This record gives sequence, structure tokens and C-alpha cells, in this order.
Amino acid sequence: MKVGLIDVDSHNWPNLCLMKLSTYHKTQGNTVEWWTPDGSYDIVYKSRVFTDSYSRDSLVIPNAAHVFCGGTGYGPGGSNLPDAVEHSRPDCGLYPQFPGTAYGFLTRGCPRDCGFCIVSGKEGRHSRQVADLSEFWDGQREIKLLDANLLACPDHERLILQLADSRAWVDFSQGLDIRLVTPDNAALLNRVRTKTIHFAWDDPNVDLTPCFRRFLELTNIHDFRRLRVYVLTNYGSTHEQDLYRVETLRSMGYDPYVMVYERPSAPPITRQLQRWVNNKRIFRAVPHFADYVPSMAGGGKRA
Repeated sequence: MKVGLIDVDSHNWPNLCLMKLSTYHKTQGNTVEWWTPDGSYDIVYKSRVFTDSYSRDSLVIPNAAHVFCGGTGYGPGGSNLPDAVEHSRPDCGLYPQFPGTAYGFLTRGCPRDCGFCIVSGKEGRHSRQVADLSEFWDGQREIKLLDANLLACPDHERLILQLADSRAWVDFSQGLDIRLVTPDNAALLNRVRTKTIHFAWDDPNVDLTPCFRRFLELTNIHDFRRLRVYVLTNYGSTHEQDLYRVETLRSMGYDPYVMVYERPSAPPITRQLQRWVNNKRIFRAVPHFADYVPSMAGGGKRA
């Protein structure tokens, strides 16, 4: 059987679902390749993570007996991968442009149920272990962890120890919950070879400053380039609230990174803020937003 794969979003970030499907079908003796319009296929899988705001699916597949579409980009209600596929080791060879990196989940679910995030609705409001590290890591020098809320899992300390014992460089790419940091789990995180640790300050009405200060007292990471914090904008916040979070984080020694919710609808001042903060050369060279965009700095438009 010949299987074709389509990464609808692009190849700028590995599609974990397609990587697992590739391994599964190869172990079944099937031929797997990236779909081409000139080929002929028994099955084609189209996987899409992002919505229309970021990627569109306009591909028509006339050269396959069966076409399956899956992923959060197609909306809620989709079926999960069968267990035999879900627990297949991802085929890292599918993305040779990302050598030496393992991608995967140790936990699924999140108790926060944030309105801008699909995780709680899709995976449940209870963070639970779904795999051990050995399921998707086999010696790569780097691990990109995709968990939505690792620290909310009752088994998180044991899972952090697995990461520490691997001696791989770990990128907590989706963010740890700063509100759930304790002296005990911070001590365990200090044993991990951390490439980057991400947090988030999404709600401008919740003051997380004490949490961020406490973590700095507990962590052995003091390089701001390894302490990144996602700052959600264009979701019920004002420009002043967005700028306050950015400036507060930087003053404490964190590296803020602006995320714009539904970017096409965001006002110009929010998009300018994103450009200023996320272009790190400019952000370090121009310390004040008012100096970056003088004509917009005083704008109090909704962001």
C-alpha cells in the first residue's frame, strides 16, 4: 500500500501526527512519502494544526483512494489517533531539516480552560501522563516538549526526572505554568539541561509578578534568553496592559515574546508592539516602545 502525507501548515515545524503515521505505516510494510500531484496513492493523510488565520487548506486530492483530514486546524470534534499510531515513535527522518531533535508529549490536558486555547476542550481539564520519555526520545541531543501544562500533572516530578536523566537539552516549548512552581519542582527543574523554559502571562488582570520573582529566586537559570514568556495580546487587553507586561517582564530579567490573538483583527499598535518585542536586536537596541514608534506610543486603543 502507498501512503501520501500532506503537512498543510508547511514544513517550518514538524507535524507530530504525520511523523507517527509514517512510523506506523512503515512498520506495516507500506510505502510512505510526501504527497505529490503526480503520484498515485491508496491513502493520503492531510494534517493541519493551525486555523484559517494562519494556514488554509485548498488542496484537492484526486489521486488517492482514501483521503483523511485531521488536526485542530480543521476544528473541534475530530477523532484521535488510534492507540497503535499514537504510541508509535515519531519518524524524525520525515523532517531532516530538524536533525537531532525529539518532539513529543509526556502529558495531555490542562485545568485552566482559557477561552483562547483549545487544549482543555480537546484534551480535558485534567493534566495526565500519556507517555514516558522513552516513547519518543532515543538519544537525540535536544527534546522539544509540547505539553500544555506539565506542572499540573500529578506525576510531573517523576517526568521531570526523566528529562533530567536524559542529559538532553530540553525546550519546554509550550510553556510551564508559573503559578504551579514550587520549591520542590523548581529543584527538579534545576537538574534539567534546559535550553529554553517558556512561561506565559496571558491574563492582564492577574498579577503574576510575585510568581515570576519567586521563580528567579528558585532557579539556576539567569540568562534572560533562556527565560522566555509568552504575552498574549488582542484578547481583552488594552495597549497599556500589554506594554506593562512586556516592560515588567524585561525589568525582572525575562525575555517577553508577544503573541497576537487573531492577528488580522489586531490594531496597528499591537502589531507594532509585536514587531518591536519579537525582533530581539531591535528590542535590545531600542529600550522604549515610545522611541520605536513615537507616533503610536501614546495610543490607548484596544489591543
